[in-house]
Amino acid sequence: MSRRPVEPGSTVTGRNLTTVSGDPVAVPAPDRLIHLQFRRFAGCPVCNLHLRSVTRRHQEIEAAGVREVVVFHSPASELLPHTAALPFAVVADPARRLYAEFGVERSPRALLGPRAWGPIVRAVLSGVREVARGREHLPATSPHGGRLGLPADFLVAPDGRVLAVKYGEHAYDQWSVDELLALAARTPHPPGSAPAAG
Repeated sequence: MSRRPVEPGSTVTGRNLTTVSGDPVAVPAPDRLIHLQFRRFAGCPVCNLHLRSVTRRHQEIEAAGVREVVVFHSPASELLPHTAALPFAVVADPARRLYAEFGVERSPRALLGPRAWGPIVRAVLSGVREVARGREHLPATSPHGGRLGLPADFLVAPDGRVLAVKYGEHAYDQWSVDELLALAARTPHPPGSAPAAG
């Protein structure tokens, strides 16, 4: 399999994924854009730092006609304590089948790339605060699938076309919420999903 088999213009085969809470989520969605993001392991500090920003602006994202679907390579049993308060779909892929299908890799540069160091320090300090306040849980000492996963983002249209792609070069290399909203704003919205008027 090539490193990046999914590109803008590729087509995602329709499927129903099951969230960690047992609910089905369709990818693609018939009436919305899907932001399919691949994260790392349950309790990953850099993942949590990013997902806090997504959670804070979730209503904005939904109003832009986008549904968040977040995939981790941890089993559902490990993810549940970390994701119960998240307002979007979280999918467990411990066998990494979706990661393989979408070409999402593991690499030492996830942690060793100098551009990752600042976000990692921020994420760890922020995570310690959140754990001390009882808002988050510590990750497992040996997380399922290891610590070297790279993130990736895909924006998928209702017809399955991939509109935009980002393969992360290090653990905290993903679309910001502002970048996601800018991509969504450039996309014609399917009927019934037009963004809310500001």
